[in-house]
Amino acid sequence: MIDKLINKLQKEGKIRKQKAGIIQVEALLKDAMSDLREAKRITQLAERATYMLAYVAMLKAGRALLLLKGYIPDDGAQHKTVVEVTSAILGDKYKSLTEQFESMRRKRNEMTYGAGVLLSKSEAQIAFSDAISFVKKIFAEVKSQNPQLELEFSLTNETKKIS
Repeated sequence: MIDKLINKLQKEGKIRKQKAGIIQVEALLKDAMSDLREAKRITQLAERATYMLAYVAMLKAGRALLLLKGYIPDDGAQHKTVVEVTSAILGDKYKSLTEQFESMRRKRNEMTYGAGVLLSKSEAQIAFSDAISFVKKIFAEVKSQNPQLELEFSLTNETKKIS
């Protein structure tokens, strides 16, 4: 299924092959982790900023997963493409998380380009929690394909190795 989607998206010009080393993948994941740490620091102060940082962390982790598979988005709808391919790669087991990623993408779009979009504190907290789960899953996926990688997931100064 994933191969069929990849071929379709390549033909449509939505993704293209990209050679990348694990260093680039790791850099995106480290940035995602940094976004989550920042979101954690402001979660009680700024719902919109927490939500946006959680979404951006998911986007960076999704881009890292695509890059790990040898592709990058290459169209005017890069966020949507990242969500679509990430959902296909992670599969049905993570369907609720990838559906939340898509929902957050749409809400982020409304918040960015619209006016007066409401966002509750609980929406921001759920987005933050789901972003943590999503990024952890992608960390684990990358680690499983590169066991020698010293990649760690941490929301504090304490580090927890992903196995």
